Amino acid sequence: MKYAFATITAVSVTALALLVTGCENQEPAGAPQQRIAEVAVVEVAAQPVTLTTELPGRVAAFLEADVRPQVSGIIQSRLFEEGADVNAGDVLYQIDAARYEAAFARAKASLAMAEAELPAIRSRVERYRSALTDNAVSKQDYDDASASLQQAEATIALRRAEVESAQIDLSYTQITAPISGRIGTSRVTVGSLVTADQPAPLSTINQFDPVFVDVPQSSTQLLRLRRELETGVMNVGSQSHEVHIVLEDGTEYPQPGTLQFRDVQVDPSTGTFKLRVTVPNADHVLLPGMFVRAVIQEGVVDDGILVPQQGVSRNPKGEPIAFVVNAEDKVEQRTLNLNRAIGNQWLVESGLGVGDRLIMEGLQRIRPGNPVHAVAFNDKTAEGEGASEDTVARSK
Repeated sequence: MKYAFATITAVSVTALALLVTGCENQEPAGAPQQRIAEVAVVEVAAQPVTLTTELPGRVAAFLEADVRPQVSGIIQSRLFEEGADVNAGDVLYQIDAARYEAAFARAKASLAMAEAELPAIRSRVERYRSALTDNAVSKQDYDDASASLQQAEATIALRRAEVESAQIDLSYTQITAPISGRIGTSRVTVGSLVTADQPAPLSTINQFDPVFVDVPQSSTQLLRLRRELETGVMNVGSQSHEVHIVLEDGTEYPQPGTLQFRDVQVDPSTGTFKLRVTVPNADHVLLPGMFVRAVIQEGVVDDGILVPQQGVSRNPKGEPIAFVVNAEDKVEQRTLNLNRAIGNQWLVESGLGVGDRLIMEGLQRIRPGNPVHAVAFNDKTAEGEGASEDTVARSK
């Protein structure tokens, strides 16, 4: 019995030793494997970027003229339809011309009387000149006759001017259109008394094709634009004078306008100066006083870097930052200098370079220095499909 018990004990000890050795060489069954986050990236590339500024503006008529009377009188008739197109020289109003016709006739009669006296005076001067050589008349008589002749000629010139003035006043009884365009409402009716110096116009004519769009721009923007052009950050594009117009309802006007000029002085109360744009308006869609927005091209950045706004965030200081995957497949944080937003993208001035892999998805699972597995960012990624879960790294 003692021999059998010793044999069983030895076998048990050997089995226990083998079991302990096997356990030391074996990992726990529930130990987690190393996990590497998968992130979606876009590769940063350079491209020409057209920089534009959208500014508010007001439509102004290309030509605008008030219709005003130049003589006083009673309006006898109105000869146009309100809101109609008129041509320069069309008669719009007729003023009672009776007294102006009488004044014209009186001026012509005075001229005729002055001209009738002239031959007799001229003949007397000729006779006195002949008699003077024979000493038949005195030198004083001849001088008096010559003065009378000059006075008669001056009177005729004055009467002719009076006739011309009376004729002009008579013609002003027909109030005509100073320019071609569309006439507005009439501010007077038949029977109204109008005066030559009245402040209120009878009506207003506007020319709508083309029209002006006046746009205020800050002097700060102008200085920045000049600095960027001088330093070569951007250049003037081939369509730098082309301006696109956005209407009040948000639709784009089909025909672009042309930048005419920048004002020569800055408004001290607002710090802005005026840009004037000429826009074709054959269909009269744009009306004076209408509010629009003008998209003005500032210039072109030849090697601009545009990145989606989704890939840019802010640090606690408010500085724009981005995370990229470096050459070692590790996360690297960059501080950016942004120029402006263009659509849903940022124009980056510094902080990112061509070829950088910008992380778009998976930012909540990474830290600078962490290794990651980068996949291409696409529409499915943006919808949450792919690159949304961590994956187990496969053994190499």
